[in-house]
Amino acid sequence: MLLPVFTLKLRHKISPRMVAIGRYDGTHPCLAAATQAGKVFIHNPHTRGQHFSTSRVFQSPLESDVSLLNINQAVSCLTAGVLNPELGYDALLVGTQTNLLAYDVYNNSDLFYREIADGANAIVLGTLGDISSPLAIIGGNCALQGFDQEGNDLFWTVTGDNVHSLALCDFDGDGKKELLVGSEDFDIRVFKEDEIVAEMTETEIITSLCPMYGSRFGYALSNGTVGVYDKTARYWRIKSKNHAICIHAFDLNSDGVNELITGWSNGKVDARSDRTGEVIFKDNFSSAVAGVVEGDYRMDGHIQLICCSVDGEIRGYLPGTAEMRGNLMDTSAEQDLIRELSQKKQNLLMELRNYEQNAKAESSGPLNETDGQRGIIPANTTLRTSLSVNLGNETQAAHAELCISTSNDTIIRAVLIFAEGIFVGESHVVHPSIHNLSSSIRIPITPPKDIPVDLHLKMFVGYRSSTQFHVFELTRQLPRFSMYALTSPDTASEPISYVNFTIAERPQRVAMWLKQNFLFPEDTNIQSAPFQVCFTSLRTGCHLFIKIKLSGEITLNTDDIDLAGDIIQSMASSFAIEELQVEADFPVYFEELRKVLIKVDEYHSVHQKLSADMADNSNLIRSLLVRAEDARLMRDMRTMKNRYMELYDLNKDLVNGYKIRCNNHTELLGNLKAVNQAIQRAGHLREIIFMARHSGSCL
Repeated sequence: MLLPVFTLKLRHKISPRMVAIGRYDGTHPCLAAATQAGKVFIHNPHTRGQHFSTSRVFQSPLESDVSLLNINQAVSCLTAGVLNPELGYDALLVGTQTNLLAYDVYNNSDLFYREIADGANAIVLGTLGDISSPLAIIGGNCALQGFDQEGNDLFWTVTGDNVHSLALCDFDGDGKKELLVGSEDFDIRVFKEDEIVAEMTETEIITSLCPMYGSRFGYALSNGTVGVYDKTARYWRIKSKNHAICIHAFDLNSDGVNELITGWSNGKVDARSDRTGEVIFKDNFSSAVAGVVEGDYRMDGHIQLICCSVDGEIRGYLPGTAEMRGNLMDTSAEQDLIRELSQKKQNLLMELRNYEQNAKAESSGPLNETDGQRGIIPANTTLRTSLSVNLGNETQAAHAELCISTSNDTIIRAVLIFAEGIFVGESHVVHPSIHNLSSSIRIPITPPKDIPVDLHLKMFVGYRSSTQFHVFELTRQLPRFSMYALTSPDTASEPISYVNFTIAERPQRVAMWLKQNFLFPEDTNIQSAPFQVCFTSLRTGCHLFIKIKLSGEITLNTDDIDLAGDIIQSMASSFAIEELQVEADFPVYFEELRKVLIKVDEYHSVHQKLSADMADNSNLIRSLLVRAEDARLMRDMRTMKNRYMELYDLNKDLVNGYKIRCNNHTELLGNLKAVNQAIQRAGHLREIIFMARHSGSCL
């Protein structure tokens, strides 16, 4: 259990996820947090009356313990830690959508200030792989950058989408840290320096990541899901109607194993077991939680868990003593046991009433279906499920289709499906009207991405007049490429883009992989090698040709580079391929990429010209101000008025130029994102070696 040991109320609003703690003088831990006014406040209760006099830092007029750091931009990420081990104290790192500032709080000076073209959405500080010096790693517009203590760019790579969360964790147990990256495309990627070693697909944007111990780490999604992974295996997850603002690992029961602490949008803070997800502690704030950190804030030798709310309330917690913790846990366990037994009692009473009603209906003798009292279904009733492709019609788009049917004349009254990433809210209920009840039901399914999904089904089965229904439960896996319909090669045009590679597998195993990952009609018989199959995408109508030769050579013809990469990754995983040489050519895609690169160059040129114009105008403003002031001192009001009129016109030009620069920057970011995603997509086409032939060049 955690016991509150101190409470502070600061008169500053705190931005969510913008909280850090550091020893900026090497001794005293101080809390830093971003405000919504483009400032970062530093709370230092240990050195009373310390004042700063630099252009960046000034004393807060509200509290004597708080200093304010001027950023003059909206802060998008914040952290603190050791950037230069030789200094002996922590640095504060502040990221915005255009810049990264590494600040020496103790000496009130900038360590470095760098312009970040891709923006800074998330930041983490620490060592990565074989890079010896600590890095400030930022994630932005599909890109990752790492800066050392002097601001040198030592690490750069791209990822699939905009980055929202970062963490450093020894994922593979080799004693070196890997980089965990959560992005907008619902993927958690693991980078061993610039190489992706693992990917986990979730159901929403990954908003928070935190290392726990060993290869275990916690994660939070934008839909309220919180869970724990150990390597690529998910231990548990829970989902709430509230949003998880932040997560943190903290050992609250002194057993040497960190629990997962979560701060929620409704002000709740809870601690969950890393093994089961069971809540073992909770507390509530009056407003949303902004951040959770840990440190010896009271300087008494004990590490406190520190929770901050968006209204500026700060609470510190300590694990209780063994005696106190035992008493509290005994009381809590007793209450939980009473609650659990009471719930079991209610469930058993309800089940008993159902049995009594069924027994009464059965003892009254055989009834006609129209009598309205029949409630017991035959003991041999079974359910059959099948998956197929429906090409749709004028009123309904093409989709995959799940068919459920009973083995007798019983009807399906309702179907409840739990699945990740397919339905809004991860569940879907089908409840036919009383006039459309039958022993079979067809449910359209349209997965937005090509990932394998487990469909957890619950079906209510009975008779038309039943008031009670039997619940059947089963699980059916939806194949990864279920949104592709088998098509005759004679009726489809073969795409000019292709991927070619050779694997050491028998064609029969490749045919088995095809049947496991695509939806084939039941009567489909794949002939022995060589053979080819053709599919049509139900989403875009594009064609996919897969050709398999007796030698193990496989050719994929598709204009969708993402689909080609997904197929290669799926095959490599199924056949345990560690090294694969791939030859690829996507002329249409690379032509589009070439046009994007030309646009990037154009936007860069415009950006440089606009920056030069602004610099010239700044010098002109300085000159006009001096001339206007000279005219005022000489009482030449006419000249002063003319100079201020020129300043007014110049100011309007600067405002218009700034708007143009903002639009140019937005367009530039969009094109840079397309370039970074192109690099990521090309990376999916290879496991170890990738060669792309296009216009005589290689990627």
